[in-house]
Amino acid sequence: MRKADLGRIIEEKRERFIELNDKIWEFAETAFTEFQSAELLCRALENEGFSVERGTGGVATAFCGSWGNGSPVIAFLGEYDALSGLSQKGGVAEKEPLVPGGNGHGCGHNNLGAGAFAAAVAFREYLKSSGKSGTVRYYGCPGEEGGSGKAFMARAGVFDDVDVALTWHPGSVNAVFPFSSLANFQVAYRFKGKSAHAAACPHLGRSALDAVELMNVGVNYLREHVIPEARMHYAITDSGGFSPNVVQPKAEVLYLLRAPRTPQVEEIYNRVNKIARGAAMMTETELEIRFIKACANVVQNNVLERVLERNFAELGVPEYTEEERTFAKAIFDGIAPSERSSDLDQYSAPGGAAGREAAKRLRERPIADEVLPYGESDFVLPGSTDVGDVSWIVPTCQAWVATWPNHTPGHSWQIVSSGVVSLAHKGMLHAGKVLAAAAADLLDDPSLIDAAKEELRARLDGASYRCAIPDEVVPKAIQPSGR
Repeated sequence: MRKADLGRIIEEKRERFIELNDKIWEFAETAFTEFQSAELLCRALENEGFSVERGTGGVATAFCGSWGNGSPVIAFLGEYDALSGLSQKGGVAEKEPLVPGGNGHGCGHNNLGAGAFAAAVAFREYLKSSGKSGTVRYYGCPGEEGGSGKAFMARAGVFDDVDVALTWHPGSVNAVFPFSSLANFQVAYRFKGKSAHAAACPHLGRSALDAVELMNVGVNYLREHVIPEARMHYAITDSGGFSPNVVQPKAEVLYLLRAPRTPQVEEIYNRVNKIARGAAMMTETELEIRFIKACANVVQNNVLERVLERNFAELGVPEYTEEERTFAKAIFDGIAPSERSSDLDQYSAPGGAAGREAAKRLRERPIADEVLPYGESDFVLPGSTDVGDVSWIVPTCQAWVATWPNHTPGHSWQIVSSGVVSLAHKGMLHAGKVLAAAAADLLDDPSLIDAAKEELRARLDGASYRCAIPDEVVPKAIQPSGR
C-alpha cells in the first residue's frame, strides 16, 4: 500500500466515521460521564479488529484500542467530552438550544474523537500491508474539559511504552501546533460555618459565605505578587442558600490556577491555601481543601511538528461547496469584531512574514481555507490541555484543522452548531488523513522517532514526569452546588 492510499481508505469509510461523529455530538456527555460515547467508540474499534481495554488507567470512561505487535508503538489520542450549558441545534446560524440548559460539544471533541479514530483505522491498514513490526493504538481520553483525563491515565503509566503520540484539535484554522501551554491545578475550597437568624442573633452564626468572599478578596490582592504569566480563576459553586436573613452555614468556591510550569502552579497553590486558611480563621469557620485535578504544560517536539507540517502541506485543505461557504458566512457575519477568536493571529505568528501575509489574506474569509505557514515558536498559549502530560512521557505533536468558521470564539454555541454539518465532517476526515500520513512516515523512517525521542530528552534536560495529582484523588465529575 502507498501512503497516498490512506486518504482513499478514510473516504471509503467516511459514512461510518461521520456517524460516530454525529452520535457523540448527540450524546453530549461531560467530563467522566461519557459512558455512551466511550462504548460507541469501543465497539467501533472492535468491529475494526482492534483489541479493546475498557477502564484504562482506572478511569471508567477511558479505553485503549490496540492492533499489531512490537515497536514502534504509535498512538492516536481521541477525546469525546462535551461542555455544560452549551446545548444548541446543529446547522443553524442563530442561538437556539436543543435542550435548554443542556450540554453541547462547544470544543468540537466529537470531531476530535472521530477524526483520531479515522487516523487509527487508516494507519492500521498501512501497517498491516507493510508487513513490518509495529503497534497502532487509539487512546480514548475522557474529561479533557475540567477533568484532565490524560493526566490520570499518565499517572497510571498507560503511555509509558508508547514511542510517539499524535493528535489534533478542531478549530477555525489549519495549522501545526508549535506552542507550549499552561500547567494548571483545579481545587475546591469548602467552608463550613454555623447558621443563625441574621437579624435576631447574627452573633451566634459563623458565615461560610463571608469566608469565601474574604478568600476571593485575598486572592485578588495576590495577583500583583505572582508571575505575570499566571492566571487565577474562580467560581462560587455554593453560596450557602438564597435567604439573606440566614447566616450561611456552608459555601464553596472552585479555583483554577495556571502558570507555565507545574512547580510554579504548585507555589501559587500553596499561597492560595494560606489565604483560604486565613479566611477560615477570620470567620471562625472550618475549611476543607479538595484537590480535583491538574495538568502539565505541553513539551513541544519540532521533529514531529515538521513531519506533520510536511504532510499537511502535501494534503492541503478540503474543497468546500457553496452550501458550506454559505453556512460559514452566516456564522461569520454574526460574530462582532470585538468577539472574534484570536486563533488566526496566534497560529499565523510562528510563520513570520509568510504567516502575517496568510493572516492578512484569510482575515475576512468565512473559512480559513489555507494551511498556515509553520515556524518554530517558544510562545506559551494562555490555555491548558492535558495533552501536556502525555508530552512529558512520549514525543507528542498535534495539528489544528478547521471544522468551524473563521474567527468563531471557543466554547461557544456556534461551535456546537457547526459540529454536525459537512464543514466539520470534511475537517474531521481531513485531520484523520494528515495524522495517518504522518504515522506512515514515522513507520517508514524510524530515525524520525529516534530524533523525536532525543529532542524530548534534550528539552526535559534531566527532568522527568511527575503527575501533580495526589495519589488519593480519583477522577470525578464536577457537580454544581458542591455535590
